[in-house]
Amino acid sequence: MKMDDIELLIEKLQAIAQTGKHYSKDVFDRERYDQLEDVSKQLITKLVKNPSQKRLNIFFDADTGYVTPKVDIRAATFRDNKILLVREKSSGEWSIPGGWGDVGYSAAEIAVKETFEEAGIKVKPKRMIAIKDMQKNHYPKKNLNYVYKLFFECIPTEDDIHSGVETSDVRYFTLDEALKLNLSLARNMPDDFKRAFACHKADNWETYFD
Repeated sequence: MKMDDIELLIEKLQAIAQTGKHYSKDVFDRERYDQLEDVSKQLITKLVKNPSQKRLNIFFDADTGYVTPKVDIRAATFRDNKILLVREKSSGEWSIPGGWGDVGYSAAEIAVKETFEEAGIKVKPKRMIAIKDMQKNHYPKKNLNYVYKLFFECIPTEDDIHSGVETSDVRYFTLDEALKLNLSLARNMPDDFKRAFACHKADNWETYFD
């Protein structure tokens, strides 16, 4: 069994335990769900080398109630048939601007917000490129959350690109240039760039989904 498959099974166990604890009214059932969560934690400690208690607490205690996937939103902005990318200060890797969905913002508003914060310009979302399941598409994972990835095609409404608090560089790249960069694969895979350029060039585009 692949490591990704094992992680997914543990995520499912945790989701069952957490959802059960939220909805169960029976004290004995709650004890069983607590035990199930303890088993999940033990499995994680066996799977992950030297997991910190803080990391375990974030994974197991960050959410309450019915467990649902997190949403990662990316804004593929094009100018002159080139895509806007930012370089992360923390890793030196390049990615399409974006981040986690926030309460109070629509997905399209997050695309606008993150691009402004990371690349310094305002953009206008044009259409949805893709909705992808991170697990099913084998992205490298930095945490144990189950994630949906949303990719928007965007149009820049201004030209003065500049780096933000979390970025060290901002530039436009052709597809060939982008694929040669040190990419943040957890944020965007080569397939995402190819699909984004295909969408940009298409008069009519059907949103890709798993």
